[in-house]
Amino acid sequence: MNSALPSSAPASSATASPVPALSSFRRVVVKVGSALLVDSTRGRLRHAWLAALAEDIGALHREGKEVLVVSSGAIALGRNVLGLPRRPLKLEESQAAAGVGQIALARAWSEALAHEGVTAGQILVTLGDTEERRRYLNARSTIAKLLELKAVPVINENDTVATAEIRYGDNDRLAARVAGMASADLLVLLSDIDGLYTAPPNEDPNAAFLPVVPRITAEIEAMAGGAGTELSRGGMKTKIEAGKIATTAGAHMVIASGKVKNPLRAIEQGARCTWFLAPANPVASRKRWIAGALEPRGVLHLDAGAVAALRRGNSLLPAGVTRVDGSFQRGDAVLLRGPDGAEIGRGLVAYDHDYAERLRGRSSDEIATITGFEGRAAMVHRDDLVLGGG
Repeated sequence: MNSALPSSAPASSATASPVPALSSFRRVVVKVGSALLVDSTRGRLRHAWLAALAEDIGALHREGKEVLVVSSGAIALGRNVLGLPRRPLKLEESQAAAGVGQIALARAWSEALAHEGVTAGQILVTLGDTEERRRYLNARSTIAKLLELKAVPVINENDTVATAEIRYGDNDRLAARVAGMASADLLVLLSDIDGLYTAPPNEDPNAAFLPVVPRITAEIEAMAGGAGTELSRGGMKTKIEAGKIATTAGAHMVIASGKVKNPLRAIEQGARCTWFLAPANPVASRKRWIAGALEPRGVLHLDAGAVAALRRGNSLLPAGVTRVDGSFQRGDAVLLRGPDGAEIGRGLVAYDHDYAERLRGRSSDEIATITGFEGRAAMVHRDDLVLGGG
């Protein structure tokens, strides 16, 4: 495979909506299901297929794109190693299989990506890591650092500890949550089907293929069927739900066949797939969420110099904070007020109230001395900041 993916083929004539080119995206989340990664008859990894996908990821990486992988397969691999029966597994059997399979899965991704000169990093998450604010921020920071260090995060649900009450249950929705958490602008769901049809094509021979979905409506949701294969937990229903999560967060989503080698290259070359279009980019969607969807838990009062710095596009440093009001925790929304008391914006604060109080007016160089740990230099990072009075 060449170091760069080929240019995109023209959009399908079946729709007037423009189809994006894969190479136009900055940060891409690729979801890989068990049915693609593991041979269901033998319970073994499809090494040649994984190597070809790693080629695609390596090509994007060399183009300067940032790639994250959400990979199923731990339970499927582990059950084969442990010789567990071919029936639905009990909870403790699934957890045991995951414990064994996670090692094999991580090694497989590490070796496949290393062959392309790419470093892999494993992240195991549970539902709480994307739903609880502090854990969400921790996971987001880890992902951001791995991407900054030019690694590819390989993310999976931590099935060794997840139970029915605290799990996603499918990696489609997990991948969509990861796309939002990472501020990705594209989510690729590789599937055993090449996109969305007006009805399940294996049941209705007259089902029509939809190349572009500008907006997910009730009619679109009604087209979804159930799970398609023995190893998959989801189906088109969970993919549509993932599409709602991803597009709301500002990420386009594409459902494409993973049954071919080099599936990302196939998308770029115009293979049939379904694009779900986001109404805004990830930054705009995140800013809108901060501005309107979160209840502020406190107030940071700023001096004139800090206000001017924010208006120039900088982050809010502790030195510019003159007073701290309210009771808030790290990751909560806070109002930002200037010297005259007028609201100039709001953002997500990087410190609990007690630490914020101790840090106000102090230099960022003093953070470690004051708090006892190497904290973030900004009280509110510019990516977590919206100006304009809410």
